[in-house]
Amino acid sequence: MLIDTHCHLDAAEFDADRDHIVCAAFENGVSGIVVPAVTRAYFDTVIKLCQDYPNCVYALGVHPMYVEQSALVDIDALRTYVQNHQPVAIGEIGLDYFLSTPSTHPENIKLQTHFFVEQLKIAQAYDLPVILHVRHAIDDVLKQLRKHKVCGGIAHAFNGSMQQAEQFMALGFKLGFGGAMTYSRALKIRALATQLPLEAIVLETDAPDIPPEWLGNAGRNSPAELMKIAQVLADLRQVDVAQVLDITGANAIKIMPKLADLCTPVNALH
Repeated sequence: MLIDTHCHLDAAEFDADRDHIVCAAFENGVSGIVVPAVTRAYFDTVIKLCQDYPNCVYALGVHPMYVEQSALVDIDALRTYVQNHQPVAIGEIGLDYFLSTPSTHPENIKLQTHFFVEQLKIAQAYDLPVILHVRHAIDDVLKQLRKHKVCGGIAHAFNGSMQQAEQFMALGFKLGFGGAMTYSRALKIRALATQLPLEAIVLETDAPDIPPEWLGNAGRNSPAELMKIAQVLADLRQVDVAQVLDITGANAIKIMPKLADLCTPVNALH
């Protein structure tokens, strides 16, 4: 089963042709798409979107890069939405030290950490996995996960070390690989994709972002690219792509069990 475990299908980049994007994904073998929210303002949008399109499921959370646009009461709102709407995961949540670091923007990082911890507590309370944003902040994300243990989840767009990967796996997490892995110059990510147990990997696009090599850095990514991304992983590991689909799909369902009921084979939207 081919599952895109991270696709921002609600993004404005898809407003003009979202129906086509979803149809193309299913026609190219995608059985399920996980759509994570990034702010409270988009909770209703992603819920409605996943009601409109078969085999799309949603996660709810506040992204670390959007905490300054958010209010502390959004955490209470998330708790209410989880009670009423039963998302497959809490996400996209985590920490991002790419633009803001503890030394340059301490108040921003403090706010990021507050949102992250409070959302981990919600995941604990409702026994939900989390979809993690970990850019340049893996060690601090792991630190909080040890303090606030959840039932597992996905480290989205993972590009850390093998040691960090092992720490995530020990905490019950899978590691997300997508377009970045397709670049021949991405030696570190490609080595990880080859050396990690296949049982530790899930596939993702992060569409419309992180386009694969064949689209170029300026291209718009979409879930229809996931089969070709899966083939890259199969080629790197020198295995049949069917094995990659079977195992990564099972990994996604293990982390987000609600996918088992929602992600059944479909032909397309007609």
